[in-house]
Amino acid sequence: MRASSGDPLPTDPLPTTAIHAREHVLQHGQLPGHSLNPWVERSWQRSLAAGLMPDRPVPSEPHQSGATLRETLQLNHHLLAHARPVMEFLFEQVRPFQNVVVLSDNQGTLVHTLGDPLFLSKAARVALAQGASWNEVHRGTNAIGTTLAEGTGVAIHGTEHFLQPHEFLTCAAAPILSYDGSLLGVLDVSGDVRDGHPHTLGLVRTAAHLIENQLLLSDCKRQIRVHLHAQAEGIGSIAEGIVVASDSGRIVGANASGLALLQLHRQQLGSTHWDGVFADRLQDLLGPRRMRTRLPVAVRLQNGRTLFARADMPELVALRTPVAEVETIEPHHDALSALDTGDATWRQAASKARRVLDKGIPVLIEGESGVGKELFARAWHDSSQRRNGPFVAINCAAIPANLIEAELFGYEAGAYTGARKDGSPGLLRQAEGGTLFLDEIGDMPLPLQTRLLRVLQERQVSPLGGGASVPVDFALVCATHATLRKRSDLGDFRGDLFYRINGLTLRLPPLRERSDLGALIQKILHPLQPGGNVCIAPDVMACLQAYRWPGNLRQLHTVLRTASAMLGRDEQTIDWHHLPDDLTEELLEAPKPAHHAAPASPKAAPQSLRQHSKVLVQQALDNSGGNISQAARNLGISRQTLYKKLSQP
Repeated sequence: MRASSGDPLPTDPLPTTAIHAREHVLQHGQLPGHSLNPWVERSWQRSLAAGLMPDRPVPSEPHQSGATLRETLQLNHHLLAHARPVMEFLFEQVRPFQNVVVLSDNQGTLVHTLGDPLFLSKAARVALAQGASWNEVHRGTNAIGTTLAEGTGVAIHGTEHFLQPHEFLTCAAAPILSYDGSLLGVLDVSGDVRDGHPHTLGLVRTAAHLIENQLLLSDCKRQIRVHLHAQAEGIGSIAEGIVVASDSGRIVGANASGLALLQLHRQQLGSTHWDGVFADRLQDLLGPRRMRTRLPVAVRLQNGRTLFARADMPELVALRTPVAEVETIEPHHDALSALDTGDATWRQAASKARRVLDKGIPVLIEGESGVGKELFARAWHDSSQRRNGPFVAINCAAIPANLIEAELFGYEAGAYTGARKDGSPGLLRQAEGGTLFLDEIGDMPLPLQTRLLRVLQERQVSPLGGGASVPVDFALVCATHATLRKRSDLGDFRGDLFYRINGLTLRLPPLRERSDLGALIQKILHPLQPGGNVCIAPDVMACLQAYRWPGNLRQLHTVLRTASAMLGRDEQTIDWHHLPDDLTEELLEAPKPAHHAAPASPKAAPQSLRQHSKVLVQQALDNSGGNISQAARNLGISRQTLYKKLSQP
C-alpha cells in the first residue's frame, strides 16, 4: 500500500554511503545489503530491475513534443491551471538558490517548468524540461520518479541519484492528490547540489497541499464540504482539514489534513459514513442558523475528540446570498480567479478581460509599475484556449534600442555585424499559437511602432535582411505605466497603433487604492511561513493600509518576505521591530486618515495603541457586517487574535 503524503520521512544518509553503494553496484551488479535508507534502496533496486546502470547511457529517454505533448497538456489542463499560480509563488521563494520548479503528470512527464536562467543550462543537460519523462524506469532514482513509486514526498540529494549524470542535482518532490485520493501529479524543486537546503521539501509539500486544496474546492463546488481544525481559528488556514460528503452522508473525499484529523486512510473514502466517525449529526451543521452565522462550532468524534467545524453547502449558500453577489464573489475557477483576493476594481478588470477571451480582441493593461500587469496577462493567457501555447513576454523598455528590432522581428543570416550565423526567428514568431505580451509598449521607438503596426495588420513578420514573410498567429496583450491616449495626442505614440492595440483597455489599481490588502498579505505570508499562522499587529496593519506603496505589490512582497525572515522561532505576529528601519520611518511619517490615530513611534504608549487597535477592530467589524472571518481577513490577522482584541477592556 502506498504511503500517504503525510508520512514522516527518514533522515538523509551520509553521501559516502551512496558513493560506496554505487561502487558496489558497478563492481558486482547488485546493491550491498542495507547500505542506503529504505526508500532510496528500494528505488535503486527498481532502477536495476529496469535495466539501468549508473555509468551507462540511458537506453531510451522518452521526450514528448508536438501533438503528443499538446495532448498531455490538455489532459492535465485542470491541474496546470491551479498549479501555475502556486508554482510562480514557490519559484519566488527559491529564486535566490538558482532552482527550477517542476510539475509532472501522474506518469512522470514534465508539463510545466519555471527555472533560474543560471541553472537552466545545467538542467538542460539532463532534459529537465517540458515533455521529458522522469519516471524511474527512464531516469532511475530521482525525486519525481521516486515520489511516484513511493507515493510520498522525498528528497534525493546528489549521489543518492542512481545515474551518475544526475549527481549534481538536489531535488525535493511531493505528490499532488485529488480529493478522492487519486494521484494527479508531482511538484518538484531541483537545484545544484551545493545549494541544497534542508527545508526545501517542507516548502514543496506545503505548496503541493495548497494546490490540492484549490483543486478540491474547484472540483467539489456542488457537494457538501466540511472544514475542520482542532482550533476555531484554524478554519480557513492552510492547515485546515476539508472533508467532502454526499447527500446521504458518505465521506467521499478529503484533503491530507482532513484524513489525519479523522484518522482515516484514503482507501476508506467512499465506504465510510459520517455517523461512523462523528458523534454529532451532519444535518446539525447544515441547519439554516449555522449556515447564516458561518461561525465554527464544536463537533464530537466517535473517539471522544472534539474538533471545530464549518460546513459549506452550495444550495444553502445560494439562498443566503443575493444573486448579484454570487456572480461577483467567485464567477469562475480559472487562473484569473486564483489571483482574486477581493478588490472590486481588480475583479471588475478580470471580469471584463474574461469577456474578450478567445475573441481576437487585443487587450491593453494600464497601471503603475509593480501592480502585477504581467501576472494579470499571464493569468489571462492561462485562462484562454491558447493556454497550452507559449506566453512570450517582452519588456520594450529593457531591450537596447539598437537590438529591439532584431529581437522582435528576427533576422536572416548575416543581416548585420554580430548576428548569429544561422539567423533568428524573433520573439514575435516564438509567440505562434500563444500570447504575445508587450510590456511598457509606450517606450517602443517610433520606427518600430510602424513595423509592429504592419505586423498586426497583415499578421505576417518579415525578418531583417530579407527573406519571405512568415504568417503569425497570437493573442496580443500590451501594458504600460503611461496613458497612451495622451501620449498619442502629443505625438509620442502612433495614433493608428494605439487604436490597433486598444481593443479593450483595463486599469489595474495601485495597491494604495485596493480594498483587499489584508487578504493579499495573508496570501503572501502563507508560503513564507509554511504551517504557521503569522499575522500583522493591528497598529502596524493600520499604518500599512494608510501607506502609499510606491512599489505596489512588488514592494509589499519584499517587505513581507523581510519581516517574515525577522520573526523569532516562537513569534507569530509581525510587529514594528520586524520591519526595515526606513519603512518604519515612512509608515509613521505618512499622513493617516482622519479616523485613524497611528502611533507617533513604535514605542508609543500602550494605552494609545490599545485604543487605536479597538477603533480598527470595530471599523473592520462594521465593514464586514459583523462577520468575524471577513473582519480578520481585512485586518490581516487571525481570528484568534481578533477574539483576543474583542475581549480586551
